[in-house]
Amino acid sequence: MISNDIFLKIFEAASMQRWNDQVRAVEMSELDKQAHKMVAAYVIARLEEDAGNRSIDRTLLIRYGLYEYLQRIVLTDLKPPLFYEIKQNREKYLELNLWVYKKTHPFIKGLGSDFCDGFKDYILSETQTSDTDINRNIISAAHFYVTKWEYDIISRFNPGGYQVEEIKSSIEKEQEKFAQISGVRSFLSSPKLLSFINICGQLRFQVRWSHIYRVPRTSVLGHMLIVAIFTYLFSCVGDFNPQKTLNNYFTGLFHDLPEVLTRDIINPVKKSVEGLDGLIKDYEKSEMDKRIYNLLPERWHDEMRQYTEDEFEDTPLRDGKLVKAADDLAAFIEAYLSIKNGIKNENLENAMTNIRVKYKDFNLTGIDFKIMYDRFFADMGLDF
Repeated sequence: MISNDIFLKIFEAASMQRWNDQVRAVEMSELDKQAHKMVAAYVIARLEEDAGNRSIDRTLLIRYGLYEYLQRIVLTDLKPPLFYEIKQNREKYLELNLWVYKKTHPFIKGLGSDFCDGFKDYILSETQTSDTDINRNIISAAHFYVTKWEYDIISRFNPGGYQVEEIKSSIEKEQEKFAQISGVRSFLSSPKLLSFINICGQLRFQVRWSHIYRVPRTSVLGHMLIVAIFTYLFSCVGDFNPQKTLNNYFTGLFHDLPEVLTRDIINPVKKSVEGLDGLIKDYEKSEMDKRIYNLLPERWHDEMRQYTEDEFEDTPLRDGKLVKAADDLAAFIEAYLSIKNGIKNENLENAMTNIRVKYKDFNLTGIDFKIMYDRFFADMGLDF
């Protein structure tokens, strides 16, 4: 059975600060970087699919993104220059990644040998001299694009800062490696798609539950990735249709995208006036048509609507209840971690209790939600 530890491990990235040796206008977390990266990877992969590239495998994109996420949680203390210096020494880099696997395995072993072996093979294969896997290259291209996106913000506030020009040169050199990917070229030459990525990036700066002090604070974009990852983890231990697994993940990744237009409106406000929730949804759909969908190729619209509209409804293409279960679990852990970090708040306690009660009779293959939530409460010695 999947353990609670993996869910908590995923949340560690929310506390990991990026560029913490540079002047920053806002905090940048590893969680937000990884979320932004997967949005960019989706766009580049869709362009490759449109170009007729039959080697694109969205399942591999999801896995590779998660493998790198887990690796970064362990290696986050290594500054990029040092990390790439170690990478040049193949023997030491192999030893380092074997250590990463050893540190990570206790948390992922409940996901099965296929996932564990895939993770090990992925991080160890980075020692190879060449990599012809287009899916892996797309993940890397998205990584460096979002790194450049962050750098552009940093450099505006400290243009003469230590190593700023060196960092710029390094990023540009890495980006050049992916210029041969047609999807990357199409992406970088499309003002509309670049605007779409920028709009998604704005969700890095929208804090969830902004009326309540929490530790760690999570952004809307970071939350979206966590929901996507949780739906995928559920699928690893359950017998889910492969196509639905993909749609569940990308529904999680984009489910709160309309909040870039409305902000994160909490449920008590939505339910304060009868019919307000429906009015908000109608507004979101209208504004998404005007401001978001028109940034994407028209042939993508139906797919993006599937991910962003009525995202918690079961359809032949998606397990909406599973995505909602992941969404609620993410909210529960946000409250759980804040309380565990010493923040006493009635709203947080009520949120935890209400979610626990909601799932007392909810089961998925391989996951008993009652046992899972009871275990969280027991770990904290709580009984509210």
